[in-house]
Amino acid sequence: APSDHLILDEASFNHNLGVALDYADAHDALIPLGIEPPRPSTGYGYIRFAPEEGKVKKVLQFTEKPPLEQAQAYLASGDYLWNAGIFVWKAGRVLAAFEQHAQEIHRILQAGADLYNTEQEQAFIEEHYPATPSISVDYAIMEKAGNVYTIPSNFGWSDLGTWASLHANIPKDSYGNHIQAENALTEEVTNCLIRLPEDKLLVARGLEDFIVVDEGDVLLIWPKDQEQAIKSMTQQLHQRFGERYA
Repeated sequence: APSDHLILDEASFNHNLGVALDYADAHDALIPLGIEPPRPSTGYGYIRFAPEEGKVKKVLQFTEKPPLEQAQAYLASGDYLWNAGIFVWKAGRVLAAFEQHAQEIHRILQAGADLYNTEQEQAFIEEHYPATPSISVDYAIMEKAGNVYTIPSNFGWSDLGTWASLHANIPKDSYGNHIQAENALTEEVTNCLIRLPEDKLLVARGLEDFIVVDEGDVLLIWPKDQEQAIKSMTQQLHQRFGERYA
């Protein structure tokens, strides 16, 4: 499980985790927890599941970050979940999946099997791990394995991976704004995330659904509903201005 994700409903999370652990213990199964999507998002991978009875569903397909129209269709179908990157499996079964579907990774790391859980483990990993292919677990095994199941879940999850997701999960004023600024004068500003250095005065008018972030050497002003385009803009900045803005 990622270490930096937000889970608001811990009781529901623990319940779903228990269902997944019981199923993984009794079946040959690799289980990603799927998040029931509250909105169409182009920033997450999607899991398509079979509409069968029971809490645990057979996974039919993984799809990476679709365009908006496709994400809207996924939401309307009811057969898709967000991929939260939270996985449940038995060690032996996931090792077998790596051996079958990601043989190079398995070969490189299996060479140190006798060193794991010893004082030599860290030195082996530092030397050999950089030689493994740079590939996500989804591409390496989950999209290829035939024993993948999911559990539709809703436990107040967010990966806090975007400014909009951060804005959705932090306190806001009566106008829907979260403003981090020592001194601020605003008029007709609504549903915005604004963050400025402590010594800077904010004067703003007529902003709605905007991200405004001043990091000192970079000032970002961006529509909140178009924030997925920030990544491509970051690449352009890197190409145009070099490593400083990578």
